[in-house]
Amino acid sequence: MSGLLPSDGTVDTSDETAPRVHWLDDDETEQLLGSLSCDTARDLLSCLQDSPATATELSKRVETSVQNARHHLGNLIDADLVRVAGTRYSEKGREMKVYAAAGAPFVVCVGGDSGDREAFAEAIASFLE
Repeated sequence: MSGLLPSDGTVDTSDETAPRVHWLDDDETEQLLGSLSCDTARDLLSCLQDSPATATELSKRVETSVQNARHHLGNLIDADLVRVAGTRYSEKGREMKVYAAAGAPFVVCVGGDSGDREAFAEAIASFLE
């Protein structure tokens, strides 16, 4: 059966490189920091910085269950830190999602007047580009 279905599907390796600037008091930042609050999630993201992988591959690398890996991957996707980059087929012919790191650097900032935030964000973005 492995000859009928490709084991390696096409994976989109392009990534967004524009830096993201977050403020500590924003709702989006709360979700981002929450998704990174667990060691397992940080380990998964670190693995994806090296190369795209399926949830099964990632669970083996970080020594956790596939269900736990999928849970954290869902949180990382919601926080725009991870994306689905493509699909692969298992030896049994099941379609599997391939995950990749979003790729864009991000900075979390504390304080500052709301009027200064846009200029500060632009300065950080130009520095990181």
